[in-house]
Amino acid sequence: MVADIRDAQAGDLEAWLPLWEGYLTFYKTEISPEITMATWARILDPMNPLTCRVASVGGNLAGFAHHHTHLTTWDVRPTCYLEDLFVSPTARGLGIGRALLDDLVDLGKANDWMAIYWITADDNKTAQTLYDTYNKRDPFIRYSITL
Repeated sequence: MVADIRDAQAGDLEAWLPLWEGYLTFYKTEISPEITMATWARILDPMNPLTCRVASVGGNLAGFAHHHTHLTTWDVRPTCYLEDLFVSPTARGLGIGRALLDDLVDLGKANDWMAIYWITADDNKTAQTLYDTYNKRDPFIRYSITL
């Protein structure tokens, strides 16, 4: 299956929303409509580092990759944080997750990023099977302080 991958556009909101809701449901969380719309506005703002690549199959959005680049003390090049990766349950098994990751790798090479990194839930074994084909997990443990 070949997916068309591109930057999200303003007209994608209606198709992106169900994917976003599916992502939130998968992680058993809720986010207010205000935060959802603020996220969408950031994605569309060319001055904001948050970017969304969408995968389309047959003209229908089937997945997304939210990511942003940032400076790092480990290199002079920026690094990319893949914040959210989601594929619609009806489109799973078609290679869309891999296509979105491959797209980010291509973008990273073209834009001279140092690396791409991400986290996933410890119990998300399906995603880990895909991620392990790129590289094994690193030895770092994540900590988080909610403010």
